[in-house]
Amino acid sequence: MKSIKSRLRPRTIIYVLTIAVLALSAIFFNSFTAARAARATASGSTTLVGSAPAWANAKNYKGAADASADIGFRLYLGWSDPSAVQALAQAVSDPHSSSYGHYLTPAQFRQQFAPSQAQVGAVQSWLRSQGFSVEYTPTNNHYVSAEGTVAQAEAAFGTSFGMYNVQGLAVRSPASDVSIPSSLAGIVNGVIGLDDSAQFVSTNHTVGDAPAPAAFVSAQPCSTYWAEKQAVGLTNPYGSGTLPYAPCGYTPAQIKGAYGISGYDGSGQTVAIIDAYASPTIVQDANQWSTNRGLPTFHANQFTQVVAPGTYNHPERGLKQDPQGWYGEETLDVEAVHGMAPAANIVYVGAPNSFQDLDAALNDVVDRHSAQIVTNSYGFNTELLAPGYIKPYEDTILQGVIEGIGIYFSSGDNSDESLVQGYATTDWPASSPFVTAVGGTSLAVGASNNYLFETGWGSTSSSWTGTAWSQTPPGSWLYGAGGGVSRLFAEPSYQVGVVPNAVFTAQGRTGRAVPDISAIADPNTGYLIGETQTFPDGSVKYAEYRIGGTSLSSPIMAGIMALADQAAGHPHGFANPVFYSLAGSASFTDIVNPASTVAVVRTNYNNSVDASAGLNYQLRTMNQALSLQTTPGYDDVTGLGTPTSSFLSALSH
Repeated sequence: MKSIKSRLRPRTIIYVLTIAVLALSAIFFNSFTAARAARATASGSTTLVGSAPAWANAKNYKGAADASADIGFRLYLGWSDPSAVQALAQAVSDPHSSSYGHYLTPAQFRQQFAPSQAQVGAVQSWLRSQGFSVEYTPTNNHYVSAEGTVAQAEAAFGTSFGMYNVQGLAVRSPASDVSIPSSLAGIVNGVIGLDDSAQFVSTNHTVGDAPAPAAFVSAQPCSTYWAEKQAVGLTNPYGSGTLPYAPCGYTPAQIKGAYGISGYDGSGQTVAIIDAYASPTIVQDANQWSTNRGLPTFHANQFTQVVAPGTYNHPERGLKQDPQGWYGEETLDVEAVHGMAPAANIVYVGAPNSFQDLDAALNDVVDRHSAQIVTNSYGFNTELLAPGYIKPYEDTILQGVIEGIGIYFSSGDNSDESLVQGYATTDWPASSPFVTAVGGTSLAVGASNNYLFETGWGSTSSSWTGTAWSQTPPGSWLYGAGGGVSRLFAEPSYQVGVVPNAVFTAQGRTGRAVPDISAIADPNTGYLIGETQTFPDGSVKYAEYRIGGTSLSSPIMAGIMALADQAAGHPHGFANPVFYSLAGSASFTDIVNPASTVAVVRTNYNNSVDASAGLNYQLRTMNQALSLQTTPGYDDVTGLGTPTSSFLSALSH
């Protein structure tokens, strides 16, 4: 068994709530369009205050960075009229606005809001004057990417670079805030890539409990539907009856049956998936998996796999490079979308240099309008990042909203993050007020693919010793759907009057609440996927296994929204205002605390692939959500709830 794979998910560092971070919070609360604090100096340069990450401190410092090492980065330029951009994003998404659904094309957006060629030229000229190679500028002029050496970066940005040891990773960063020429201060609003903050991105999928070999196979006994098989001989700490064995992994037919989703296949719709790297076996894996599920395989040109142009494709020594780990993420995302919408086109966009280029990949999807729906199953386990990291990404999201693109992010797999960060926080970009954050549930599906019940996803664990459960149930907390209240973003208008004060009181602040909607996520009631894996004996072969996490719920909802777009005959774009207008209606199942404790027994192979090394049994107690709560109405585990048979019809107007 294994938890969120250790090779996939570095634990992010504990950020300190410094004065600079508190100032950043105020910037976003008071004006979402504020770019960053800047300080002019007598030398004709401007310091980008807060541009050095909090982890680049004396405590973590291990030595100077290699001056000859390669470095790739992007200088981001802001939109020409930020307040108009935000106002238009709100208007085209508001069903009560006369501009609702009147989206711009990428060309129209560029004409109205993109930085000028003169501004881009000024940035490019300065970079070249510093010895950098200018690599790429997208058609929306949102950034200029460049490459050079650390020595060149030190000279150009007026700071030294160090190596820092953070949670076992050797990461590089400027030792202090960087500076740019004052002539560019009104043009450049962020820089990404000078530091290795991208190494702290998490993929939000999980298959078990502990590190394991590359291959993983779901162990028997398990149930093909909820409670099909009973764990006879293992005690039930919560009652007199026997506990059920966990499902082996649900199929698309079971999930669509439980949610009452029928009548559409996603024809004419396109969903984009953004991850790092790209699996070389994804088409054959997805087609084999589809055949096993009775679904149509991909037809010609239905699936495309691309790398966004201009991304930094020179892996650096010391960085966390794990393409094989991301292959499982891609497999999950593709098979989840295809399972819900088997006729929809899928565009997979991979960022080549670990996590560094996910921002550029999203910008490429938006600026090319590659899809009307984008699902993202990754995020930072905190919002406390430098303004120059967040603002450019938010600008890209706003362009997507204005073009009618619905952008979905998984809400995270660490509940309120308190056990990871040391304080309660939402994940970002899930906390962006212009994305749909998808939370997670534990789903029980009956023998006829019928809905039985759901709880909020939050799991604790105990192990069977042969005579008893240890730790005493409910055991130690393991994982669960992310949520809470943002530290950066104010409560958006669409949440006002829907999110109860109890949510804000529990987190000790008001702000943008997460998540918005939910779907199946718990790996103990998870999804069955198929992937080519390397087994301990060296063999490489296709195998299927159960997987979960909000990396599952996000593409599941993206696939369902492709059906909603097909049913309506138009894209829904940023759908949160519509979702919240349906709060409390029959469109959503309101997830609340179960009447009694729900738990399953999970069987695991000791070697993760077969029974030759024996089995172990784990008790999974559900609906354990730390400071988050599943309550009637909106809650910070499941948001508005999960879709029902009325969901598609309610969105078909």
